[in-house]
Amino acid sequence: MTRTAIVTGGTRGIGEAISLALKELGMNVAATYAGNDDRAREFTDRTGIRAYKWDVADHQACLDGVKAVEADLGAVDVVVNNAGITRDGTLLKMTFEAWKEVIDTNLGGCFNMAKATFPGMRDRGWGRIVNIGSINGQAGQYGQVNYAAAKSGIHGFTKALAQEGAKVGVTVNAIAPGYIDTDMVAAVPAEVLGKIVAKIPVGRLGHADEIARGVAFLCSDEAGFVTGSTLSINGGQHMY
Repeated sequence: MTRTAIVTGGTRGIGEAISLALKELGMNVAATYAGNDDRAREFTDRTGIRAYKWDVADHQACLDGVKAVEADLGAVDVVVNNAGITRDGTLLKMTFEAWKEVIDTNLGGCFNMAKATFPGMRDRGWGRIVNIGSINGQAGQYGQVNYAAAKSGIHGFTKALAQEGAKVGVTVNAIAPGYIDTDMVAAVPAEVLGKIVAKIPVGRLGHADEIARGVAFLCSDEAGFVTGSTLSINGGQHMY
């Protein structure tokens, strides 16, 4: 049986690596994106993975987008909530809009996608939801009260939904990446990035495919006894 997976924010960075990893497992993969049409087109041409455009912060767009994917690829069995944005700033400088945009996308997107897919997974008796959190949701980070709050919320969301899905064959887990060599991290000033790497015990940034391998395991049949868990992949930077 061929599974169908949706990876939000799946056309670049960690999301692209996850999309490719799930394709390698034999799944039909749909990758969502929010804005960069040229990048999405290049991604599809290079990988053969279909890209669908919608904003995960828009509840109705998620419902409609999932219906479109199911019409093209079949019922959705796997969702990886990877889409995320940053609007960094200290609380004194942060606008309400910067707060709301990050909460609505990074945390609200998880709710929206689960509402669109969890009922079908439950009815079919099998499903996998993996939510991408962050080391900064576990440990906090100066200048990121919005991002840290949203990512921390993902871990609570994961544990609660896992309890709803456990008896009906639907697992819900999270991965908390550390600092990964993506475009988002590349935007960090060099002197700041150097200080970050100095705090990582393994002495380097992580790679997107290292996160993707963790996601692939959690989305597999073999991970059926793993639910409500957060897998930290951070080079030892934060342990608890």
